[in-house]
Amino acid sequence: MTPIWSVGLMTGTVLDGNIDVALLKTDGERIEAFGAFALVPYPEAIRAMLEEAQHAARSWNFEGPEPAIFAKAEDALTRAQSAAVQQVVAQAGMTMAQIGVVGFHGQTVLHRGRQPDRPGDTRQLGDGALMHALLGVKVVYDFRTADIRAGGQGAPLAAIYHAALLGAAGARGDSAILNLGGVGNITWWDGKSDLVAFDTGPANAPINDFVKARGLGDMDRDGALAARGRVDEARLARLLDHPYLTALYPKSLDRFDFTAAMADGLGAEDGAALLTAFSAACVGRALDLLPQRPQTLFVSGGGRRNPTLMAMLEQRAGVSAVSADTLGWRGDAVEAECFAFLAVRALRGIPISFPATTGVSQPMAGGRVAG
Repeated sequence: MTPIWSVGLMTGTVLDGNIDVALLKTDGERIEAFGAFALVPYPEAIRAMLEEAQHAARSWNFEGPEPAIFAKAEDALTRAQSAAVQQVVAQAGMTMAQIGVVGFHGQTVLHRGRQPDRPGDTRQLGDGALMHALLGVKVVYDFRTADIRAGGQGAPLAAIYHAALLGAAGARGDSAILNLGGVGNITWWDGKSDLVAFDTGPANAPINDFVKARGLGDMDRDGALAARGRVDEARLARLLDHPYLTALYPKSLDRFDFTAAMADGLGAEDGAALLTAFSAACVGRALDLLPQRPQTLFVSGGGRRNPTLMAMLEQRAGVSAVSADTLGWRGDAVEAECFAFLAVRALRGIPISFPATTGVSQPMAGGRVAG
């Protein structure tokens, strides 16, 4: 296939108020060019609506009719993200006619990984048919459901794009990509045939929720609170006994599987320190599960901007943690780029998930195409 321009969209579970929009020229196997990237703010009313939808989703828990807020939030989110695509494409000096496809991840409001005693399920808000009508180009959406229905975890899906990045960097198994969003996920590839990915544990979500609940902002900016706090090592050790951390991959998490309640009873500084240390230590446990323990982690996502978390990764995970930007990648754009990449693969009908990334029995395609 001749490489085409694709737009990838991502809105993370931490609800930072931005739509991540990235252009990528690709054939779904190799990256020919990185295009424009922008963090486009959406109105506070939509952010509040999405928070309400997340809250309602936890009560719903895939049982009975969907909460009414889902349809309202889905429509508003789809329209806002369609406008963001038009804005970024125009600012790049391009027209929508030059765009081959849009990869529309949507907003995850609930994700339940498959367990031996229960099926998995997932729900992302995003109306692909409406976006196609608004933009006039093909839209790939609902990336996770097919994998879930086939017995997979539905996450993480970034592995095949991460592998393309690692391949360009000369992957030999001694490095891996760690994304620190609401949840952490890691991708390891030996540069040959073995591709492994799974969610490591919480990343920014519990820290952000803890800080926000105390009226101290939306996040522990620059890790300042955690840097001044003291980690309760005994409490941390008890948290690290959680069975998820030693369970074999493939495995995945919902944003609320680990919450700020882990720091209940602690002051702002000590609580932030504990949660930050836990996110870092979870990565260390994850590295021990890989076929080869990497020496270097290339870190993408918002967590790489937290120097306290990055330092704790080195200290508590026993690994060199460097920003993905040092390789010339765009650390804030990787997840959006991923869905631009996956959209092209979906158009080609080639796999986006694999046995050692989501647990499906064989590599499988995914995503629904509108247009």
